[in-house]
Amino acid sequence: MATTNQPGKQPLSEKLQQQASQLSDNIQSSQAWNSIFRPGSIFRKGYTDSPRNRSYVIMNSVLYHLHPVKVKRHAVKVSYTLCLGGLSFFLFILLTVTGIFLMFFYRPTAAAAWSDIETLHTSITFGLLVRNMHRWAAHLMVLSVFLHMARVFYHGAYKAPREFNWVIGVILLTLTLLLSFTGYLLPWDQLALWAVTVGTNMMGYTPVFGNEVRFVLLGGVEIGSDTLLRWYVLHVLMLPFVIVIFMAIHFWRVRKDGGISGPL
Repeated sequence: MATTNQPGKQPLSEKLQQQASQLSDNIQSSQAWNSIFRPGSIFRKGYTDSPRNRSYVIMNSVLYHLHPVKVKRHAVKVSYTLCLGGLSFFLFILLTVTGIFLMFFYRPTAAAAWSDIETLHTSITFGLLVRNMHRWAAHLMVLSVFLHMARVFYHGAYKAPREFNWVIGVILLTLTLLLSFTGYLLPWDQLALWAVTVGTNMMGYTPVFGNEVRFVLLGGVEIGSDTLLRWYVLHVLMLPFVIVIFMAIHFWRVRKDGGISGPL
C-alpha cells in the first residue's frame, strides 16, 4: 500500500540533501578554506563570469597559471606541428617512468653497476624490456628534438615574436644531449668508459677553463667511482630538474606567442 507524506513535513531525502548542501557552504565559507584556496579556484566560489575575472582565475589557479591569460583560437587546435614537439614530451615522460623503474635495481658504484645491469637483464621481471624501452626512447628523443628544431627553423617559426622561445628550444636541445651523454656511462661497460673518455678529453681542450671542466666531470684526473656517482646525480636529478623548468617555460611561450603554426 502506497504511503504519502504528511502535510507540512519535508521528505527525509530532501532534508539530508539540504543539510549536506548547507554543510558544504559552511566549509567553503570558513576561514581555513579561504586561506588555502584563492578566489577563482575550482574548489572555491569566487569571481563572476567576465573577461577580467577569467584572467584572475587563470592567474590564481595552480593548475592554470602556467598558461597565458588569452590565446588565439588556432593555437589550441591539434595540428601536425604538434607531432614532433608532443612526441618529444611523450618520450621524456616515458624516460621518466622507465628511469624510476631502473633506479630500484641500480647502484651507482664501480663494483655493482655492471652486475646490476646483468641482474636486470636476467633476473628482474620485464627488466630487459624496460631497459630497452629507456634506451630506445633516449635515442628517439634526441632525434625528435633535433627534427623539431629543424622544422621550426625551416618554417621560419623562430622569427619575431618567437625569438625568446627559439633560445629556450636551443637550451632544451643541449639539455637533451647532455641527458643522453650522462646516461651513457651508467652501464659501466667498455663502450661507455671509452665513449666518456673521448668526450671528457674533448672538453679538456676547451680554451681557458677546459681542464677545470674535465676535472669536475671526472671527479679527479681519470675515470673512477667518483665519475660514475657524479654522472648518475646529473642524469637522474640535476638535468631532469632543469629540463622540466625550461619545458614549462617553452610550453607557456608557445601558447603566449600564438602557437607554432598559423597566422600571428
